[in-house]
Amino acid sequence: MPKNVYIYTFGCQMNIHDSEKMIGLLSENGYALTENPENADLIIFNTCAIREKAEQKFYSQLGRAKILKKKNKDLKIVAAGCVAQAAKEKIFQKAPFVDYILGPQNIHMINDLLSRKQGIATGENHNIALNEFTAGRQSNIKAWVSIMYGCNNFCSYCIVPYTRGREVSRPSSSIKAEIKELARQGYQEVTLLGQNVNSYQSDIGFVDLLKQIDDVYPGRVRFVTSHPRDFSVDLINAISELESLCEHIHLPLQSGSDSVLKAMNRGYAYEEYRKKIALLRDKIPNIAITTDIISGFPGETDEDYLDTVTALKEIEFDGIFAFKYSKRSGTKACEMPGQIPDQIKSERLACILSLQEDITFKKNKALEGSIQEVLIEGPSATDPHMLSGRTRTNKIVTSPNSSEKIGSVVSIRIQKARRHSLHGVNVSTETVLAAEQ
Repeated sequence: MPKNVYIYTFGCQMNIHDSEKMIGLLSENGYALTENPENADLIIFNTCAIREKAEQKFYSQLGRAKILKKKNKDLKIVAAGCVAQAAKEKIFQKAPFVDYILGPQNIHMINDLLSRKQGIATGENHNIALNEFTAGRQSNIKAWVSIMYGCNNFCSYCIVPYTRGREVSRPSSSIKAEIKELARQGYQEVTLLGQNVNSYQSDIGFVDLLKQIDDVYPGRVRFVTSHPRDFSVDLINAISELESLCEHIHLPLQSGSDSVLKAMNRGYAYEEYRKKIALLRDKIPNIAITTDIISGFPGETDEDYLDTVTALKEIEFDGIFAFKYSKRSGTKACEMPGQIPDQIKSERLACILSLQEDITFKKNKALEGSIQEVLIEGPSATDPHMLSGRTRTNKIVTSPNSSEKIGSVVSIRIQKARRHSLHGVNVSTETVLAAEQ
């Protein structure tokens, strides 16, 4: 009889792709993915430890799994991901019904782990970049491709270097072979993944990797995440010159205050960051730039907070991901003096988000009347009569559901801007309607 697996995935794109890799590995062991945890023979929690809220969500869902295990004694439960790596003792203490602990460097061991009655796999895997996975991809249009693992930056607020280990890059030949296969299968877009893709270094560096991918892949290419310290002129030139690279960059600023950036161990000052943005826009005028902001980092004064507000006004990002600072045990920031009360963090975050809402809407309004190349991804999540896709600049666009096929790339004339998306009509459909009138 086939076995069913249900996966709860929390957190970043890397976790999403790690879940796809586990699905691929488990399919070789007779498992099929189910959308209902009550039908599962195996439940996996692929956890995120970047913020406290994500960890709390995991423990909440874990409590529900306990009920399922009482109903089905043969149900196996795996805690995987960054929380599993960082807090295995805590997990077993709070949830002794968990059968297996699997760290993010050891997902290749999942089938071996399941062959045991219980088990833990959280050791450092020095050969992770050499592990080859056939991912059970959840889309046949867009694909994630890991190009490196781990992180060497040790930002004072971040737990990732402690859970995902030191940086190690995949051989370029392995990456290119995977991308060639994705092209053969008809994937229209790939996103290269790494904690800091700019520091990719295998047999070649990151910019040379992008050039080689551009030679073999006919679709769109994106990459996340870039670190501002390592964001080079050569990379800016590559975005400008390589046809496959989309005109969008996610470049986490975190704070507009130099004193906060120093305490965060970010390795750059605001003015350095601002100059790189100016160079990007000079070389690629239509580029969309998004960022991350942390509100209420330890020691952040009112002046520091206002420096961030000023930075948002000066740079005018297309969008931001902003969060309250979250204490993470084991990081330097967790023990820093000057921890900010939650109310102040919340107030500052609310103001930051409100300001950015207006900036994003203004940016979107400027696109009304323009024609955008849109990759159609599927039905709109909010209106089944509409299709949804993304521009090369990563903006969401809805359009009437007419003749467009899922996975097609079409020209859409933008008719209306919304705060977080755009709406338009296929130019070819527009021409037909005009002729009929």
